[in-house]
Amino acid sequence: MLLEVEGVGKAFGRTRALKSVRLAARAGEVHAVLGENGAGKSTLMKVLAGVIAPDEGVISLDGVPYAPVDPNEARQAGVAIVHQEPQLCPDLTVAENVMLGVEPQRGILLDRKHMRAVTEGALAQLLDRDRGAIASDVLVGRLPPGDQQMVAIARALAQGASKVLILDEPTSSLTAKDAERLFAAVAALRERGRCILYISHFLEEVERICDRYTVLRDGETVGDGAVGEIPMSEVVRLMVGVDVEELFPRSERTPGEVALSVKGLQGADKPTDASLELRRGEVLGIAGLVGSGRTELLRAIFGLDRVVDGTVRIGSYEGPACPARRLAQGMGMLSEDRKGEGLAASMSVADNLTLSQLRGLGPLGFISPGRQRAVAQRWIDALRVRVREPEQPIADLSGGNQQKVALARLLHHDVDVLLLDEPTRGIDVRSRAEVYEVIDRLATEGKAVLVVSSYLPELFGICDRIAVMRRGRLGEARPVSELDQHAVLVEATGA
Repeated sequence: MLLEVEGVGKAFGRTRALKSVRLAARAGEVHAVLGENGAGKSTLMKVLAGVIAPDEGVISLDGVPYAPVDPNEARQAGVAIVHQEPQLCPDLTVAENVMLGVEPQRGILLDRKHMRAVTEGALAQLLDRDRGAIASDVLVGRLPPGDQQMVAIARALAQGASKVLILDEPTSSLTAKDAERLFAAVAALRERGRCILYISHFLEEVERICDRYTVLRDGETVGDGAVGEIPMSEVVRLMVGVDVEELFPRSERTPGEVALSVKGLQGADKPTDASLELRRGEVLGIAGLVGSGRTELLRAIFGLDRVVDGTVRIGSYEGPACPARRLAQGMGMLSEDRKGEGLAASMSVADNLTLSQLRGLGPLGFISPGRQRAVAQRWIDALRVRVREPEQPIADLSGGNQQKVALARLLHHDVDVLLLDEPTRGIDVRSRAEVYEVIDRLATEGKAVLVVSSYLPELFGICDRIAVMRRGRLGEARPVSELDQHAVLVEATGA
């Protein structure tokens, strides 16, 4: 074994973050480190990367005791981490970012030729000509997120990840195309003998690219082994302590009157032809590949994107649309871009919750802090948002709790039709289950819910009917009982 962790523990005050954790990873393998938020994954990775020191336990690297006092010593030993949000300087070039802190000098000047050579060598380990080269002299701020992720990995390689590379949620903000390029880069590093510790909430990624796994729950190792020898449903059970079927609550519900009717909808680009009917008390899922037009369909319905042809009827209303008008008509939308469009990152939980409906929070247009706090607390309790207080900054919350705040804002506005675009993207398994429970409850109460998701088990678990979108055209919605995941995938790909 290249990396062995045995009996590692770490406490913060009275909180035991790690309890006798074990992990063993080989050179030339991709090793998944799994667990829900709070399971101890981040703490363990910080221990391995030299950010914090364990209170107990033994770690060995390549047969030698390993106890780094800081990240620099960890890198010198061959271990480096790439965080979920790449920590790059946008106003520096790719080469300057890759060599930041270890810049070679020629006399009193930077040796830029050597910087470029090292950078290009690191990038060459990740990218070939078919996957697109990245110029070393371009400003990082001008690169798309996928290229920035590659630069962050290249920096880790250039500065010391000669043995172990830790990737923390590397695809959370990537497109499907960029994720594919990342998977190819990970495979290339594995072929070169690197050990990659891969943290992800996307179990389909784990099943595809990882060789072995270790599952943490409540700070302890509860399972490990070969990925090919365990079904993902059992991995979920290890992570959360319940069977996967329990993650998808399905109350008895009877769809009512039509709440949303879309006929022949055509956008400036996509959709090219979309028709659907969504009833009260129903969850309708939209499946399809990334780029098929699913997000554009929701944006066109909500009035965010221009409609070229077709009609959208909400209840008895049919006519021009804009987001403000849609909200007034009882429709709300949850964007797939939670950080960019779904939340005001610099504001508090209470501010985010009440942002779109300030009426009633105080006299004469003023906001009463006490009344705002009470309203926010009511929704925090209703959706079981884990938060210290309503005034806590929204940025401090986990992804799952941020998503529940975004949902609560729609409910505070008292919407009857909800458009949810990738509602569980980037959140852990238990938080997903809690979001599913909220969606089920809303439908049971008579709300009409339209869900776009790239995760087929999710659509089959929470939806009454599913329609498939392919190249801008929306197929007929059919009951889940008449479909299976293979049939949906065939329809989505045209295979």
